[in-house]
Amino acid sequence: MERLSLETELKGNTYPGRGIVIGRSADGKHAVAAYFIMGRSENSRNRIFVEEGEGIRTQAFDPSKLSDPSLIIYAPVRVLGNKTIVTNGDQTDTIYELMDQQQTFEQALRTRKFEPDAPNYTPRISGIMHLENGEYNYAMSILKSSNGNPAACNRYTFAYENPVNGEGHFIHTYMGDGDPLPSFEGEPKLVELDGDLDSLTQRLWNSLNEENKVSLFVRYIEIATGNYETRIVNKNQ
Repeated sequence: MERLSLETELKGNTYPGRGIVIGRSADGKHAVAAYFIMGRSENSRNRIFVEEGEGIRTQAFDPSKLSDPSLIIYAPVRVLGNKTIVTNGDQTDTIYELMDQQQTFEQALRTRKFEPDAPNYTPRISGIMHLENGEYNYAMSILKSSNGNPAACNRYTFAYENPVNGEGHFIHTYMGDGDPLPSFEGEPKLVELDGDLDSLTQRLWNSLNEENKVSLFVRYIEIATGNYETRIVNKNQ
């Protein structure tokens, strides 16, 4: 599989929707996670990321303009022990709660399906990072309708053991803008991950479509210790 430029992928798509990037830093010392949200409607654009415990939550920037909290207000990132969960919806809580009851990532997602936002039926994309004793692995999932048919849910899980330095995988909700919005196709894209936390944050933010981007979260987790640093960028300040 060809290793792609994350910036080129983002710049070439005016509306990837929501996206998750997970991988390993070029120096091999850090597990890397990024999550961004975009919006076309006033309701979707009226959001910011705020820290909540070890994770983050979406929040209305102007509460008076919040018309419908469903599907847009949720916790994209939560931490369960040595596991970091990143998703594009309230399935973060489902994964957290069921894995806390000793179920697997895949088992937890068996209880969910794509979003009920006809006619888009937006895919639910999820990722889980596991760090233990200096070892690191991650998995990603997408739950999507079968070519827009809400009667069928297609479930895909991709697992990555001992990730390669400077590489990650990128999955997002939409192939591009449209009406209805076309769901992501294929397996997560192999992308280059270079630079430190601040440079990656800046490059990702600058690569997202100026009109549609809303918020970005990036975290570097030290594989040896589990210590982490986070950056959050909100268009609404």
